[in-house]
Amino acid sequence: MTAIPPGRTRRAVLVGAMCALVVSGTALTGCSEDPDAGTNGVGKLSAEQIQARTRAAAGSAQALRLSGNVVTSGRTYKLDMRLSADGGSGSVTAEGTTFQLLRIGEELYLKAGAGFWAQEDGKGEDTDAADKLDGKYVKVPSGDPAYKKFSGFTDKDVLLDGLLTLHGTLGTAGHHEQAGTRTIRITGDEGDGGTLDVSLEGQPYPLRLARAGGAGTLTFSAWGKDFPLTEPEKDETVDYGKQLPAS
Repeated sequence: MTAIPPGRTRRAVLVGAMCALVVSGTALTGCSEDPDAGTNGVGKLSAEQIQARTRAAAGSAQALRLSGNVVTSGRTYKLDMRLSADGGSGSVTAEGTTFQLLRIGEELYLKAGAGFWAQEDGKGEDTDAADKLDGKYVKVPSGDPAYKKFSGFTDKDVLLDGLLTLHGTLGTAGHHEQAGTRTIRITGDEGDGGTLDVSLEGQPYPLRLARAGGAGTLTFSAWGKDFPLTEPEKDETVDYGKQLPAS
């Protein structure tokens, strides 16, 4: 057996340590002959194939958590939602006001403070009605404009279909890491059309999305982890029938 010179051993240890440091960072390059070793293999696919795989994985998942900011129609929404095939729950913040959404099947509830309802009446004058709704789960009628406006935030399929599409020519942008999970990044028009980090561990779920044109950044987590959707107590609920008073 040929002995390994001590100097070579020290160099091997040093190189291994340097590679460990690089791997723990955001870019996984230079230290491994195959950065996809031990992964689910999607990092070796084309950007188009990766996008197809991640959309399929996301569509088949029973539940997830979505959080971050979305800019649409000139308004910024901060979201923290748990979504499933049966509905969703969580919080939305817009223009400094936070409200809670809960949807179970077709039933949608909105819970907010008096300030939200005072703004919704368009004049901010009906303080008596706003105070009655303060902190209550208000059942949103399906025919009310607010139903269409807010139910989309609780609909897993609607949100994912609208978000998980990059614009322009697809490409890959290397190996990265998101919340401790190795990812492969795909881009639209070299990033101008958005970027999406896809998990290289387990199912190829999307983990982070930067939308095109600076239209928000979202993270996706808790894939496949179910959560309870419980109808609010009757004494916590207000039902206005066919139309909300402020609509």
